[in-house]
Amino acid sequence: MSNAVIKIHDIKKIYKVGNQEVRALDGVDLTINRNEYVAIMGPSGSGKSTMMNILGCLDSPSDGSYVLNGIDVSQMADNDLAEVRNKEIGFIFQSFNLLPRYSALENVALPLIYSGEPKSVRDMRAEQALLSVDLTDRMHHKPNELSGGQRQRVAVARALVNSPSIILADEPTGNLDSKTSIDIMKLFEKIHNKGNTIIVVTHEEDIARHAHRIIRLRDGKIESDERNTNPVVHS
Repeated sequence: MSNAVIKIHDIKKIYKVGNQEVRALDGVDLTINRNEYVAIMGPSGSGKSTMMNILGCLDSPSDGSYVLNGIDVSQMADNDLAEVRNKEIGFIFQSFNLLPRYSALENVALPLIYSGEPKSVRDMRAEQALLSVDLTDRMHHKPNELSGGQRQRVAVARALVNSPSIILADEPTGNLDSKTSIDIMKLFEKIHNKGNTIIVVTHEEDIARHAHRIIRLRDGKIESDERNTNPVVHS
């Protein structure tokens, strides 16, 4: 069995803007193995958002192949892609993306509704996910009753609840102060140590330094792909 959870080959993404063709990604090759902790960096316009959307099955490439956990997703129809996305990928967004009228527990259980689990199973697994981020004492609170850091913990629990192949985090500390950011990165470290594969898309060097591998994009191509031999570790 291959250790690769993500294998993309010669991925291109071309957008039409008026009469112009914009090559957001221009022939990218990338393999990410199980339990890697990877940061994807790049300036605005480098292609990192496009890369995140393709890795997260939110968008399809114009050309090239993408195999996610043994499934070729590059030419899938939207419905099939949505199913794979729900099962294989846990998302964490900068803006938390929590439903305001739902409690923390209900927000965490949402991905399980889409996979057809009964309510008793959903609640049990959502509670376990909240326990893993030290937030069971807040599980019946709504997002507006939580701090920014607590909201992001709820989002992390929601990303974990389906036991996905990869955790994909887009600027996960972008809306948090520096102390709360450190707490969230400590949590990522804990999640990675349990065997999860984590991909963080960020423009912040201090966040990227927590990862064990840093990939830098420029003009739709991989400019560098290096091991971080001295990642930030919190005691």
